[in-house]
Amino acid sequence: MSATLSPEQILRELADLWISMAKDATSKTGDGVLRACSMTLIVLSEASEDAAALDETIAALMSEHPARTIVIRLSGAGERALSERVYAECWMPFGQRRQICCEQIEITASDRALADLPSVVLPLAVADLPVILWSRAPRLLGMPEFGAIAAIATRVIVDSGPMPDPQAALRLLASAADRTVLGDLAWTRLTRWREMLSQVFQNRKLLARIASITQAHVRFGPGYETPARYLAAWISDCLPQVKAAVAADSATPTLQFDLSGDAIHISLLRQDQRLVATVNEISQCTNLPQPGDYTLMREELAITSRDPVFERALKSASRIPNP
Repeated sequence: MSATLSPEQILRELADLWISMAKDATSKTGDGVLRACSMTLIVLSEASEDAAALDETIAALMSEHPARTIVIRLSGAGERALSERVYAECWMPFGQRRQICCEQIEITASDRALADLPSVVLPLAVADLPVILWSRAPRLLGMPEFGAIAAIATRVIVDSGPMPDPQAALRLLASAADRTVLGDLAWTRLTRWREMLSQVFQNRKLLARIASITQAHVRFGPGYETPARYLAAWISDCLPQVKAAVAADSATPTLQFDLSGDAIHISLLRQDQRLVATVNEISQCTNLPQPGDYTLMREELAITSRDPVFERALKSASRIPNP
């Protein structure tokens, strides 16, 4: 590793890569390659992560959200050091002979070199296209170097779920949301829950009773405090007459969400790979597998502007007292 990186040199390597790929494809099929890009995707990950799994996730995303991807692998403590390599991710649509390719840059950086990353990454972002930062390293969130990297992006996506102090993490995100367009995968995991509750109130008789709902309780097991806070905040924002209570419950392995009112009781409960909805003792269930990174990021990358529902829920969740 060296102590510095030249963005100009990286861009020259990318240009040489495309020339080489075009020549090779032309000589084999005569159709060349199609260069696809709709954004710059910056991914911050720990070097200890499974690199192959992350590469598979990024490759799967490219067909719907083609991007110049800059993967920054954090090597942790050590001497100030940076290194890079460039390559391409290609696929051939069914029934076609021409490959579609997206360019990828991999940078390895020590913690001491974090402050150098903005000056390296900014010239590599594709002009006039969105810049999405996906941070997979929770420890970076409170670091000043992370703020400088996030300032490059038009949207920042994090995952507050694994963070050890949910309230502190949500407060930090709520503060950042005033100056940054944010996404949180802990919120994205609740999409199916919110959809299921919305479907319940498509029944006109139940919808007519919605104003009578006065109580909401969210119980959570170990590791589920952040989504519990989000659910409680969301329902309180949707139903101003309700102040949702959040409580840890060792008997609840994951999440359970209850709404109560005059002649109405609704419960949502995750059981293994199912979401069970009970309305006045009548239950139905739907498949609810734990979503992987591809599913979550596919949903998040489709959001192109601020999400006011999420932002209200984030601010409300950050104010919920510790259960």
